[in-house]
Amino acid sequence: LQVLGFEVDTVNSVQFSNHTGYAHWKGQVLNSDELHELYEGLKLNKVNQYDYVLTGYTRDTSFLAMVVDIVQELKQQNSNLVYVCDPVMGDKWNGEGSMYVPKDLLPVYRDKVVPVADIITPNQFEAELLTGRKIHTEKEALEVMDMLHAMGPETVVITSSDLQAPLGNDYLIALGSHRKTKADGTKMTQRIRLESPKVDAVFVGTGDLFAAMLLAWTHKHPNNLKVACEKTVSAMQHVLQRTIKSAQAQAGEGNKPNSAQLELRMVQSKKDIENPEIIVKATVL
Repeated sequence: LQVLGFEVDTVNSVQFSNHTGYAHWKGQVLNSDELHELYEGLKLNKVNQYDYVLTGYTRDTSFLAMVVDIVQELKQQNSNLVYVCDPVMGDKWNGEGSMYVPKDLLPVYRDKVVPVADIITPNQFEAELLTGRKIHTEKEALEVMDMLHAMGPETVVITSSDLQAPLGNDYLIALGSHRKTKADGTKMTQRIRLESPKVDAVFVGTGDLFAAMLLAWTHKHPNNLKVACEKTVSAMQHVLQRTIKSAQAQAGEGNKPNSAQLELRMVQSKKDIENPEIIVKATVL
């Protein structure tokens, strides 16, 4: 976000030695009182003037509830504030979904967070958790996105899914849906599908990168979800391709790269993040 010209006040929801894709990690989880204290500091200096709030990985229900309170307060000050929520709860491995945060976060996301969010970026498993509906086809995915719109957010992007891609099994599908109310009160929905080449490795932090870039590109292309998603997904591809290449070179011929070698090559991808060459085109549905 900073590379793309945004002033960012960062609050860590956790302070860990490393991400949890490693075998071991140490550190602290921020609780709601600590978040509140940090926010109070910003407020006392009258610098709590924001255009966007972006949230991701959280492990604590009271922390998440406090986020909602803060977002609501910020929205009272600035009715144009956009809250981008990546509802990080879990993912699918070999077709089986599992949660990697405490299960009691789900009702908080579903009942409190999603209703105040403007843009949400769940993966397929998280979209299924939030709506209580399984997705087997693209039609069902679109219906689930409609259910998510009905809960509050204008923009829903399912960042990855295990749906069959028209281009074949080597591609991963992402779906986007933007619903806006026109001046005459009628609702208009734009839906898109993106297919990007699968990369054979487990990366950590791709969801965070996706949500941050989607925030930036929807800001720069507010009424064009297609272009915003093309830039976001294309930049992701550039970063992942560079990461896997570098990881394989470090691991050596025939060896599987480890977590450290698969750390996203963010700094090395600065140019691709600033100005991504579009290599993934979206199909308007």
